[in-house]
Amino acid sequence: MKRTLIIIAATLLTGSLTFAQPAKRRTTSSAASTTTTAKNTEAKQTSDRASLQFPTSAAMPEDVVWKRDIYRQLDLMKDKNAPMYYPVEPIGKQVNLFTYLFRLIQTGRVTAYTYKLDGNESFEEKDKLSIKDMLERYGIYYEEKDGKIVVADADVPSAEATRYYIKESVYLDQRTGTFSTKVTALCPILMRGSDEFSSDATTPYPLFWLKYDDVAPWLAKLPMMGSNLNNVSNMTADDYFTLNRYEGKIYKTNNLQGKVLANYCETDSAMKTEQLKIEKQIVDFEEGVWGHEIIDSTKLDSITLAKMAVAKTEKKSSSIWGKRTKTPTASTTDTKKAKEAAPAAARVSARRQRR
Repeated sequence: MKRTLIIIAATLLTGSLTFAQPAKRRTTSSAASTTTTAKNTEAKQTSDRASLQFPTSAAMPEDVVWKRDIYRQLDLMKDKNAPMYYPVEPIGKQVNLFTYLFRLIQTGRVTAYTYKLDGNESFEEKDKLSIKDMLERYGIYYEEKDGKIVVADADVPSAEATRYYIKESVYLDQRTGTFSTKVTALCPILMRGSDEFSSDATTPYPLFWLKYDDVAPWLAKLPMMGSNLNNVSNMTADDYFTLNRYEGKIYKTNNLQGKVLANYCETDSAMKTEQLKIEKQIVDFEEGVWGHEIIDSTKLDSITLAKMAVAKTEKKSSSIWGKRTKTPTASTTDTKKAKEAAPAAARVSARRQRR
């Protein structure tokens, strides 16, 4: 009985100590909690507003039924790719793509990843490239002030970054029934001489890989002029890549042997043929999905190709004007003369096509 009374007394004493906390302290604690919650809510709303203010292209679904990964090399000296190169040096708030990406990496807003010897991109933690390692590796002058790396505008090698490697994925989204081409990775390239005494900038030095989804929100803030006829910056860098306004030659595809085109194309003509073949394979697959007839033009003679061209023109004219236009027919005498003048081989080919 005595033990029970002691336990009850201890319980009552603990309760009195708990509620003995001053009202002012309880109010302060409650206010701090409310302030923290308000700050978290405000931060989330700010992040949401930023994402709404700078929308980017939709991410590629992971469960697509068909995808083809292609690597292209972009030459910034070509007119279509020039918006990425100019202005070479910053003019007021105008900067080119390389300078913009360089500053994002320098300030830690975007992560760069090492360019490996095999040319494949890897966005793993172990492949991250620090800004200092990149500067020392490629001989870019910098200074350290108060523990921060400082690179002057004149020392940013934007004039040498005249090429880019990009990786794009062409995929079929079965949920929306649409074909899309999305850029997934970027790699700027410095074009320099083979040594410090050479004046010919013919040797490529790929710097690093960037994951496009990481830089897309920032590219949506970079205005870009897309035409020589309209000098208004009416698009962003993200629009430029999302709309596939660039032009580049294929140098590699994801394949089972991991080979680039240069490994099995020994001549320039073989390389050109292989590039056209890959482009055609993509078009043929899309045409086949929609139920269109896939025709190999290399196996058709000139007469059949001419007939197909005329039929296509008539169909297009009919769809535009709402009626089919009739092609003028030659007289019987003119037709007979044309047949007599045609070579025998052409007449045989025409008969085979009719069969």
